[in-house]
Amino acid sequence: MTESPQKRGKLFYKFLIVFLIVSLVPLGIVGYYLVNLSQVTLNRAISRDQESLAVGFADTVSSYIINFRNVLFDAAHLEDFSSMNVSRQQGLVSHIMQLHAAFLEISVIDASGQETVRIGRFLHETKMRDFSNDALFAKVMRTGEFVGGLEKYMGSYPAITMGVQVVNPVTNQPVGAMLAKMSLTALSSLLKTGFPEVTQTQAAVIDSNGFLIAHSNSKEIYKPNAKLPDDVLRILLQNDARTGGGELILESTGEKVLGAFAEVTDLGWVVYIQRSVSVAYQASEDMLRRTWRMMLIVTVFVLFLGYAVSLVITQPIRALREAAIKLGEGDFDYLPDLSMPNDEIGDLAHTFMQMSESLRVKTAEIMSAKTELERLNKSLEHRVEARTRELKSAQDELIKKERLAAIGQMASVVGHEIRNPLAVINNSIYFIKTKLNAAAAAAPAVPMEPKVIKHIAIIESEIRQANGIIDEILGFARTRELNPKIVYLNNYLEDLTMSYPVPPHVELHQTFAQENPVVNMDVDEMTQALRNLIKNGIEVMPESGKVFVRSEMAGPDTVRIDVEDTGPGIPQETLEKIFAPFFTTKARGTGLGLAVVKKVADRHKGRVEVASVVGRGTCFRIFIPVVKNPPPPSPAQA
Repeated sequence: MTESPQKRGKLFYKFLIVFLIVSLVPLGIVGYYLVNLSQVTLNRAISRDQESLAVGFADTVSSYIINFRNVLFDAAHLEDFSSMNVSRQQGLVSHIMQLHAAFLEISVIDASGQETVRIGRFLHETKMRDFSNDALFAKVMRTGEFVGGLEKYMGSYPAITMGVQVVNPVTNQPVGAMLAKMSLTALSSLLKTGFPEVTQTQAAVIDSNGFLIAHSNSKEIYKPNAKLPDDVLRILLQNDARTGGGELILESTGEKVLGAFAEVTDLGWVVYIQRSVSVAYQASEDMLRRTWRMMLIVTVFVLFLGYAVSLVITQPIRALREAAIKLGEGDFDYLPDLSMPNDEIGDLAHTFMQMSESLRVKTAEIMSAKTELERLNKSLEHRVEARTRELKSAQDELIKKERLAAIGQMASVVGHEIRNPLAVINNSIYFIKTKLNAAAAAAPAVPMEPKVIKHIAIIESEIRQANGIIDEILGFARTRELNPKIVYLNNYLEDLTMSYPVPPHVELHQTFAQENPVVNMDVDEMTQALRNLIKNGIEVMPESGKVFVRSEMAGPDTVRIDVEDTGPGIPQETLEKIFAPFFTTKARGTGLGLAVVKKVADRHKGRVEVASVVGRGTCFRIFIPVVKNPPPPSPAQA
């Protein structure tokens, strides 16, 4: 069945339209909401920042006034002022005027209200004045200080009047007052520095009556009727809040501005900051433009992506329809999940349904049976592996027990059949030595043959070697009940090392735990194990070396006994075998010494570890449990 070209492209356009609707509509709604939300949030942040600037500068103005008031206060409490010595007061006032250019005029008044000193920068008369009936003087003498009285000094400079009591530091009583007029033009300089013209921001300071104290444009304060616009003054003077801000429209120019104000603490002044909305929100507008630009770019990208995705999806569907035709001919490689819309997918669905429905159930049954068979096979494999491991473990344990039983039988034979001949040989050697010594005593002139003496010594050495081998075999093979005793470990180790015959070419060093731990152990078995380790350490150092015997707590319930040598060390491939019975690297040896050590550690519910570095030495560590709440030591143990 052939289809017309018009129907063949229907799925492509359907998918492209749906993709664009699903992608762009939510993106546009969310983008528009986020853009507006971001703009509002940013504008609020800008407004809050401007309010913060107003509050910060209000604190600066307050600190500026308080600093100059403190200058007068500190000077008025000096002894030179309280003495009311005019010459000294003049000198101090002149010094203050030189140090602080903001002071325009300073006067000193005694307690009766008579002016004693008057110094000013622009004074043309020096006549002293009477302040006895002056309200300002009376207030200073009553309250201790005064800050206020804004005025245009000499008609130009905004100034403020300050007054403080002159206090006798001895009696702490007022003896007069200091009055000063201070210029506030420096505040305009601070505003200009903080808000230069390039920022297109204006800042001003006014008092509670609208008097313009300072302005970021210093020319404004020298105007005859200097003040802020009436609409701004009306808002600032009628507002009871200490801080605030927001947008407002200037009636004089119609300009929309962003304003912020803050009250100056204790003075009742107001700091006002104004910025054009277009300038203040410039960052917000830039963000808005960039966001819409990015939205446009994303929209174009989505269009191309939708086109590409639609093209990529519809092409495999067409190929899948052709595969359905092959499936009807016996090709079972393609079995996709099908839906039946009125498009290419619907055609493919009809084809697959007609040709594969009869095979679907049987195929599902076969797959289910295959899956179940695989599951059963895996389960059977796991069970076989588990049983094999158990069988191997049991077999190894049985072999080990049989080997130990054989060793025990062999040890009995060795003890009975070999030791008796060795005893006879040893007795014969003793008899021969007795005869030789008697002959030598009877004929002292005839010296004893050296070779005979040498060979007798060799025979004795070999007898001792054979007895030692028999002892090792019997010690490993015999299994007797432990005979544990409460032992103070440090005392035991000290006795052991002192009684061990250490050759002169080996140095023996002892380091014991400060706690002197108490252990419950079979002294004979542990002595055999430690002697084996010390003996091995001495044997691997035929020329010179050191053997270290240490004890140290390895935890709250365990003590560690170290036997370390400075010999050649043990290669890594040999470390794994050294505790196996009958394994040895010596020319003569049974290979049971370390096996006995491991057996003793296991019987004491402990363990043995070894650490070795080739060329530097080997350290054997035996861990055994300590006794909790041991009995107090006897005088001999202490």
